Amino acid sequence: MVKIISVANQKGGVGKTTTSINLATSLSAINKKILLIDADPQGNASTGIGISYENRSPNLYNLIVNEDLDLNAIKKTIVPGLDIITANTNLAASEIELAEVKNREFVLSNLLSKIEGYDYILIDCPPALGLLTINALVASHSIIIPLQSEFFALEGISSLVNSIELIKESFNPNLIIEGILLTMVDKRNSLSSLVEKDVRDHFGETVYKTTIPRNVRISEAPSHGKPAILYDVNSSGSVAYIGLAREILEKQGLTNE
Repeated sequence: MVKIISVANQKGGVGKTTTSINLATSLSAINKKILLIDADPQGNASTGIGISYENRSPNLYNLIVNEDLDLNAIKKTIVPGLDIITANTNLAASEIELAEVKNREFVLSNLLSKIEGYDYILIDCPPALGLLTINALVASHSIIIPLQSEFFALEGISSLVNSIELIKESFNPNLIIEGILLTMVDKRNSLSSLVEKDVRDHFGETVYKTTIPRNVRISEAPSHGKPAILYDVNSSGSVAYIGLAREILEKQGLTNE
């Protein structure tokens, strides 16, 4: 059965899209069939995987508005085994249109229930707890929380954990935190180390052993329309995301498949 994972944090600039793209690519590289869903109106995941703006129709906005799955919305990417449902700025309007829909929190869940043939569906969420993110979390089995190694990290995550609990109570009792991923880690910076210690002390085994370093190649890759793993497989960032994919599979007992 397909496993649906949201990559989410209410805070922007923490590496959600970078994580979505590179985790999806890494899982594809170890023979998993992946569907990436760009649920952010900025459409950065679509850009970062090389889908031009002209090639984004139909997209997630059309699926949500029509409340129906159009298979033409599923696009092939440059990564074998990795498909995407794209987004553009129209998706911002879906927040307003969803407000009028009956059972509006379940629109994405109903759409994804019609999709078959994938091992994982990864949803790149927008940096806010609006109806798009709520739809993603209601549709998901679990959530990966990218967390930037900075001073206010723990403050932001406590708010997100509260939101997850509310969604569990109201809509999706089986939703779990798949893991917390420390991003933009600079081992030379003592603050990074302090934040990492605080997060690990507070959340324990929920925090992935793998951390994602600050890395120029990760930052450069989207401008070339490629995941970092295709742009420079030997960079520290690429190696870290491949390690994350393996850690996720190990946690699920799937490494021998």
